[in-house]
Amino acid sequence: MPRGGARVVSGPAPDPNALRRNRPSDKAGWTLLPYEGRPGLAPEWPLTEATEREWHLWGDLWERPQAVMWEELSQEFEVALFVRCLAEAEQPDAKVDVRKLARQYLDSLGLSVQGMLRNRWKISPGEPGTVQVPEESEPSTPAPRRPSARDRMKVVPFRGPGA
Repeated sequence: MPRGGARVVSGPAPDPNALRRNRPSDKAGWTLLPYEGRPGLAPEWPLTEATEREWHLWGDLWERPQAVMWEELSQEFEVALFVRCLAEAEQPDAKVDVRKLARQYLDSLGLSVQGMLRNRWKISPGEPGTVQVPEESEPSTPAPRRPSARDRMKVVPFRGPGA
């Protein structure tokens, strides 16, 4: 088992509202997903025969905003595996491993807040539109500089011992 060092999901997720981000990995930007979700019907089910619960989950998931990206990235198979795993994890006697796997799928498919941050996806604020990649822009004015301890010091003129 590996020890120490960075992991794929180690550290805090990127903050879309950070004032200053200069790392090369931050240049990719954020993808805005349409608030109203993905239009149209769900794709064809790619696995073996689906249960009634799986059909219901499959249809619901493909109406979400994240489904726009799943379609663009051809992740139909991954979403179907998540649906099957989630349907099994919902059972009262489900094993912990299955529930952990469902949680991992939530993150990787951008269905959790953490997953949305890691995938750099944001849902647009309720206006119609398609997937947009916002342009990177530099702040027009730099953030104001905080006063340092030195700035707060006041110079007092020296008066000798007899003054």
